[in-house]
Amino acid sequence: MKKLILSALIVLSVFNFKATAQKKAPAEAVKVVIDLSQVKDDKLMVTLTPPKLMTNDIVFHIPKTVPGTYSYDNYGKLVDDLKAFDKTGKELTTTKTDDNSWKITNAKTLAKITYWVNDTYDSEKGSGFGKEDIFSPAGSNIEDGKNFMLNNHCFIGYFDDKKEITYDVTIKHPASLFGATSMVDTNKSDTVDHFIAARYFDLVDNPIMYAKPDYETFTVDGMEILFSVYSPNGTHTAKSLLPYLEKTMRAQKAFLGSINTNKRYTVLLYLSDMQKSDAKGFGALEHHTSTTVCFPELMQADGLGEQIKDVVSHEFFHTVTPLSIHSKEIQYFDYNDPKMSKHLWMYEGVTEYFANLFQVNQGLIDADEFYQRMVGKIKNASEMNDTMPFTEMSANVLVQPYKDQYLNVYEKGALIGMCIDIIIREKSNGERGILDLMKKLSKEYGPSKPFNDEELFAKITALTYPEVGEFLNTYVAGKTPIPYDVYFAKMGVNKTKIMVPMNPFLKDPSTPYITINPDTKEIVVIPGSGLNEFMNTLGLKGGDIIVAINDKPYNLDTIYDMIMESQNWEIDDPISVKIKRDGKEQTINGKVKLAMQEEEGYNMSDTAKAKLNVAWLKG
Repeated sequence: MKKLILSALIVLSVFNFKATAQKKAPAEAVKVVIDLSQVKDDKLMVTLTPPKLMTNDIVFHIPKTVPGTYSYDNYGKLVDDLKAFDKTGKELTTTKTDDNSWKITNAKTLAKITYWVNDTYDSEKGSGFGKEDIFSPAGSNIEDGKNFMLNNHCFIGYFDDKKEITYDVTIKHPASLFGATSMVDTNKSDTVDHFIAARYFDLVDNPIMYAKPDYETFTVDGMEILFSVYSPNGTHTAKSLLPYLEKTMRAQKAFLGSINTNKRYTVLLYLSDMQKSDAKGFGALEHHTSTTVCFPELMQADGLGEQIKDVVSHEFFHTVTPLSIHSKEIQYFDYNDPKMSKHLWMYEGVTEYFANLFQVNQGLIDADEFYQRMVGKIKNASEMNDTMPFTEMSANVLVQPYKDQYLNVYEKGALIGMCIDIIIREKSNGERGILDLMKKLSKEYGPSKPFNDEELFAKITALTYPEVGEFLNTYVAGKTPIPYDVYFAKMGVNKTKIMVPMNPFLKDPSTPYITINPDTKEIVVIPGSGLNEFMNTLGLKGGDIIVAINDKPYNLDTIYDMIMESQNWEIDDPISVKIKRDGKEQTINGKVKLAMQEEEGYNMSDTAKAKLNVAWLKG
């Protein structure tokens, strides 16, 4: 793993990234061996050696759920042929008690457990959010000699009452594969990696992706970042995508300041080959010092880069909450009978708010764009149950009817964070905001000191103002919908009508101007669809086939990229459209003209509060 033929500079960078390590596992440890060179029927064998056990019977578990997923996924269903043996090799009796648990008798003599593990990517059927699918960033991949996505909860289990002891993990692998992770490899061999995790949570919290080396490293304010990419057909590289990630993370670190003290962070990007059975649940899953990301490989670089920027920015802010500020339900997470915290409004909502606020704070977007993003969240939240108490939904999010409301954590949850930020800004005359609150909570608690769920509101009120406590009790724990106009007005922002450009390929969200020829995968302008200003200005006609725009070819596989790229077009931007008309190709050059439509929005209109508004968005 470390003996790669690389320049001295890159080798030094990797060695610096892996700066410290616990050299030896304590006497009481769970030892695990996985050999990536021995794949059988698309499965890997796990050999697990327990510490000395003092009970006649013990239960071994693979997680039912893991932090950050908010769903029952039953990872134990991936396990086949689990067997237990004593030190003489005699097989002990095991009884499967549910999808994720095995009872082992005569456990005092247990010497090892062996079992085979299936992966998830090549069996996914839908988006990863369906009943049958595990969300891909929380799943696994076994592709012999090419890629192994090891989300460790998919492969390694735990014993009852033994989650807090050390895990000593050895992974054997082909020399051609590099294991990207934030864990520290203490073995100098290029075919054996050795990791020590202080407890089961730390093992689950540190995914590993093995693939042919394709990674970049950079340092931001004392944090070393490893960006590793697996692109099965070589379409994308870490080097080509790095500018999107680096620009975002530099801005995030500048925004957070001293609140984030991580010394290393790893981004694992798995790109799915949509022409095969592969990952289908696109997005990311956060960890203390890393994030796993899945997207389709067929996306073009610009569209993929923008998606990486958005999802990684959200996941990176999770290093603040819940990873540094969290309740006992998270600190002592029960993987097979989880008790959920009441505070998803903070874990996901404030995180999503930060993912938008930092962009206007660091000049990546302007104030109007920020307002419109919040307007979009208000619209999306209005389609959810606006009278369901957020704390109640959060504590019961794994079951219906609360489970169906989960996506509101990214909508109303972010708006809750915004309103708290506004209250603090107003009461402190712009000197403090919600980031200051998160810094104080992080100092009060931190990664290893959880809070009691019932005490958080009182603690936040003590650190801020009574008005914040009133807001939390009325709008977060209560059933009352939030009057967003009131809070916007505190910052001089008021409701108005604004003109926004329409998408050049969509008449409305459900009516496109273009379609796909199923036989050729070509993008076709729909005849008789009453073309819009964009198409009429360029002289496009019904039946024209769009071959390329600005020298980028498009078809069924990349139509999503075309739509997303068009969102960045500005009126009067130069544009070149290659079309096929009546079987002949031609290129049309012109300027972008977009039809405008009136929408409800917000803008800064109260100049008396201009200073407060600047403190909110730029402070």
